[in-house]
Amino acid sequence: MKKVFFIGINGIGMSGLAKIMAKSGYCVSGSDQTKKDVSIELESLGVKIHYKHDAKNIEGIDLVVRSSAIKEGNPEYKYATENGIEVIKRGELLARLFNSKSGIAVAGTHGKTTTSSMLGAVMLPLDPSIVVGGILPEINSNACCGTGEFLIAEADESDNSFLYLLPEYSIITNIEADHLENHGSFENIKKSFIQFYEQTKKLTLLNIDCLESDNILGSEDKILTYSIEKKAGIYADNIKIIDGKSVYDVILDGKLLGEFRLSVPGSHNISNSLGVIYLAYTLGVSLEEIKVRLEKFKGAKRRYDILLDGDTRIIDDYAHHPTEIRATLEGAKKIETKKITAIFQPHRYSRVKFLYEEFKGCFDLADEVILLPVYSAGEEDIYGITLEKLAADIYTSGDTKILTTVEEILEEIKGEDRTYIFMGAGTISQMAYEVVEKLEVR
Repeated sequence: MKKVFFIGINGIGMSGLAKIMAKSGYCVSGSDQTKKDVSIELESLGVKIHYKHDAKNIEGIDLVVRSSAIKEGNPEYKYATENGIEVIKRGELLARLFNSKSGIAVAGTHGKTTTSSMLGAVMLPLDPSIVVGGILPEINSNACCGTGEFLIAEADESDNSFLYLLPEYSIITNIEADHLENHGSFENIKKSFIQFYEQTKKLTLLNIDCLESDNILGSEDKILTYSIEKKAGIYADNIKIIDGKSVYDVILDGKLLGEFRLSVPGSHNISNSLGVIYLAYTLGVSLEEIKVRLEKFKGAKRRYDILLDGDTRIIDDYAHHPTEIRATLEGAKKIETKKITAIFQPHRYSRVKFLYEEFKGCFDLADEVILLPVYSAGEEDIYGITLEKLAADIYTSGDTKILTTVEEILEEIKGEDRTYIFMGAGTISQMAYEVVEKLEVR
């Protein structure tokens, strides 16, 4: 039995692959610095986890998988390379699994976790394997090992690892500037997406509401366009909000496919659903099944995740890119009946620096904004970002408060009749849960 070791096994992408490998009969072990809920789930599958990085952990291992966060100085990585043990990146292992099946990949600067999760939920009748970047309630996990022919995966453009994938089908939700610390320029990002499209064998679903889609448009028999703003190969029409749900007609090739309902808020999620509807319908899920599953879909964990629903409403959301922030607030304004306070923890100094112009005014749909210190994700602050300037620029509709602790946030909330949306990709989710826990015992 081949022994596979994951360095940084608690990561959302790493843990998903570890689960699939364990369920596929491999002897799986790994390491990370702390024990988390995902560690407990992995251990229940027979995965041995070491809570300290040590060269001894690698002895007798056949294959080492490392996350992009693991540096060359890591003792396990160093031992593996010095002793001839094969070491691959997470994206390479995903590709080995993905390319051996009928792969469906969802790519985009944002929206890929929600879209791949939505696709996985809707296509469950076909028993696919699923690897996504969030916890999908329908499978209560970020991964499952199905018996069907399809493998649905979230394709990560941040380090170009999505170029290892050779999809049968793909969805491209949008193309925008992000992770410029890795890509160097927006032009390089666009070139990567063009290559990703060219590697897709049968069909790419392309969101033409994205201004950069013209860079991808190619052979008509390899692309189906989708839109919520104009007529496309498949598009949404007659969009309305009824009882907090999006209700809309879907038109495919000029013909009405039916009326659909979506419980997750925001026009961006209507857009996300179009590629999902087309692929699920084309690959064998009935329209009625699609409609039922879409309406029941509540989103992946940390995508408008309602943690507390009372006079004070607490929502946990992963939005950290300016476009995601605007989309989340736009959706919230359509369904929330209370005033909205956005509590934002910026993610990475480099992202704030490179996207500073886009961050300006991105919180203006909120009624109030609270700004937390930047979550560095291991970066050094070499960009000269000041919270005071950022606070003044991200919200032009009022003054932004700068807070630093859960206690200060609790003092602000005071049980008010208001919706608080915790936004960011760092530790802010843990802060949201801590706030809810303390509010519930007041």
